[in-house]
Amino acid sequence: MKLEELINKYYNQLHENDFHILKYVLNHKSSCYELGINSLADKCNVSRSSILRLAQKLGFSGYSEFRVFLKWEDQEGPSEQVSSVEVLSTDIQETLKYTKTKNFHEICELIEQSERIFVYGTGDLQLNCAYELQRMFRAMQRYLHVIRVHSEFEMIIRDVTVRDVIIIISLSGDTPIMVPTVRSIVSKGIPFISITNLRNNVLARMTPYNLYANCSETKLSDGTTVPTFSTFFIVGETLFRKYVEYRQHIEVSHNEES
Repeated sequence: MKLEELINKYYNQLHENDFHILKYVLNHKSSCYELGINSLADKCNVSRSSILRLAQKLGFSGYSEFRVFLKWEDQEGPSEQVSSVEVLSTDIQETLKYTKTKNFHEICELIEQSERIFVYGTGDLQLNCAYELQRMFRAMQRYLHVIRVHSEFEMIIRDVTVRDVIIIISLSGDTPIMVPTVRSIVSKGIPFISITNLRNNVLARMTPYNLYANCSETKLSDGTTVPTFSTFFIVGETLFRKYVEYRQHIEVSHNEES
């Protein structure tokens, strides 16, 4: 699990002082693990106990374990001086590693129990991923309704109920135009699954049903940045295959009971 994912997971337990510390840590990932607790406290101009409390809020036994985690994450990350193909390879490997350790049971159960499934992609690539999910789930007689534009998303929300589920695919998870609509979903108690880049983002914080794709940006010679997006298709296909396994397990259980 990455630091950004931990922040999303424990977001509601974190306070302003915690985010102040995390901002420093996120901006100095390659050096923070070399700092003792007193040194990091001095860098952030906070008390030693503030650092310790933050580490414990993120699920660590203490600062030493948090420090080891930061070192591991830094060593796992790609070097700055690598080719775009190596960046792609690293993103794919990290995403596969994530999907192997992620427990999909709760999300598959949510999909299984839903009356209707809507999937919304916030951009062209995300929409392609949504159509691919629709194609795969059709084989399991689960028919996904693809929402193509945001205005359509806003209209459909009026008719969606708590018995439905929405899958939202967003590269950043921070698309401003989407936030008010998602807040409306949350206020109505409608469950949704987020598929986003592995980073601290608004969309992932608003639902417990999170899926992440490792997505780095490669800078071209003209300054244009190109994000890795194939990892989103990997996460989508993994979700489908996990759902197939979930259904097979249910069928086996029913056969054994009968």
